[in-house]
Parts: sequence; structure tokens; C-alpha cells
Amino acid sequence: MNKKWLILPGLALVAQVFQPDRSVQANDPEHDLITVTSPTAEVQDLLRNACYDCHSDRTTYPWYSYITPVNFWMQGHIDHGRAEFDMSSWGRRRAKWQRHKAKESVEMLEEGEMPLPSYTWVHPQARLTDAERNALMGFFKGLMPGGEGEEGKEER
Repeated sequence: MNKKWLILPGLALVAQVFQPDRSVQANDPEHDLITVTSPTAEVQDLLRNACYDCHSDRTTYPWYSYITPVNFWMQGHIDHGRAEFDMSSWGRRRAKWQRHKAKESVEMLEEGEMPLPSYTWVHPQARLTDAERNALMGFFKGLMPGGEGEEGKEER
């Protein structure tokens, strides 16, 4: 066997040593979206299954998220998701920010942009039916002015 064919698997093995930074700023659980807004059990499950892996500090990392280079790609998505909308910090945010994120969430759900197809492909529990999508949109609409939900607390 040619030695150069041994180099490629060796490099792949060495690459596994390099892992992305998975540390997160711990948020007080009392500021979590679910804790602050007290949605129905159905909506809580939908948020946890379709949103929380990328949009909270409660990410569940599957086995394949430890394989380089997939791990860096996934962590990039998670970091971007948290930067856009970290549901773990909902209660610390200003009401204006909360309304904006609620409106954005409705738009993303309406347009089918969230959850991402690359996420639902490997997480079947995140594939939303029309009824589930409507339930989430109703929840987020309730967090906007004129909705029935709580608008949120001012930043402390």
C-alpha cells in the first residue's frame, strides 16, 4: 500500500483533537423564555424540540457533533442562532427587543425558514406540522403588542 494513502486517515484522526468552543454564558433559568412566559405544555415541547438547540444555552449535542469538520459547522450555526435570539436570556431583555424577536419568529415560521432544513433533516422531532407551526406562531404573536401574552420585563 502506498504511504500517501496512510497520510489522509492520519490527518483525519489528528483533526479530531481540534474541537470548537462549546462554552456558553450561563443564564439564570428564571430569565428563560419558557419560565417567563409560561406557555402551554404543547408549546413548551415545540420550543424545546424545534428551537432550543440553537437558540438557548440548553443545546443537546448529538454524537456526530464531535466529529471534525462537522463540529465546527454545527457550532457556527449554534453560535449564530444564539447571537440572533437567545431564548435563555428572554427575561433580561427590554420589552422592545422581546416584541421584535417575537415578530421575527412569526415571520421566520410563516416563511418556513425556521427550523432550518439542515436541522430538521437529522432531528425529526423538529419537523413541524402546520398545526404545530400555527401553535408556535400564535404563541409568539401573543408576545407582541395587541396579543394576549405577556410583553416581558424590562432589562435589569
